[in-house]
Amino acid sequence: MQGSVDQAALAGSVVPHDLSIVGLFLQADIIVKVVMFMLLLASFWSWAVIFDKVIKIRRLRKEAASFEEAFWSGGSLDDLYDRIGSRPQDPMSAIFSAAMREWRRSAAKGLVSGSATRLNLQERIERVMQVTVGREMERLERFMAFLATVGSTAPFVGLFGTVWGIMNSFQAIAASKNTSLSVVAPGIAESLFATALGLVAAIPAVIAYNKFSTDFGRYAARLDAFATEFSAILSRQLDEKGSD
Repeated sequence: MQGSVDQAALAGSVVPHDLSIVGLFLQADIIVKVVMFMLLLASFWSWAVIFDKVIKIRRLRKEAASFEEAFWSGGSLDDLYDRIGSRPQDPMSAIFSAAMREWRRSAAKGLVSGSATRLNLQERIERVMQVTVGREMERLERFMAFLATVGSTAPFVGLFGTVWGIMNSFQAIAASKNTSLSVVAPGIAESLFATALGLVAAIPAVIAYNKFSTDFGRYAARLDAFATEFSAILSRQLDEKGSD
């Protein structure tokens, strides 16, 4: 009888644990807290990158459509280049400006008369456009590696926090020699919360990385197609100048 009373008193003296999200973070071990903080920071930064890329892709599509409309309107390419100036606003106009800049420099030096110099000029223009495409795509794809890293490593970081928290739970069970749910549940909940944070950080990063990779791949193909078409236009103009 006395033993049952002591057990009831012991059960009633157990300090209740706060199983809310904030409570799980505050009550977690220092290592688990570090893991949770890293995952929260990675998730926050991933969402910042995601929103930035979404806005940037929409703006790029709109600017590319506007430039293509002006380019294929039939107006003078020199007038278009003078209007864009030395500060193009989007990658497609940057490719156009780089090619026109090389064209004007060569024309000013009289390098568009001979057949050999015309061939070299065309090769230089194509090389300049390809370098510009690569530079612009590298700038647009900035932080894509971060999304890939978060998507691939965040679940394992969360799993590390889970394993560490479960180890602490087992140590608490061994120290208290009490396997009741009130002793086991808080540590297990803290551990699983770390895994949940890892998935919360990883899933949006993986989805966004795949989506943006597809979008940037299509945009890069669009830039390559424009560079090829513009190179053909300049090649015809070089042939016309050579025939004159």
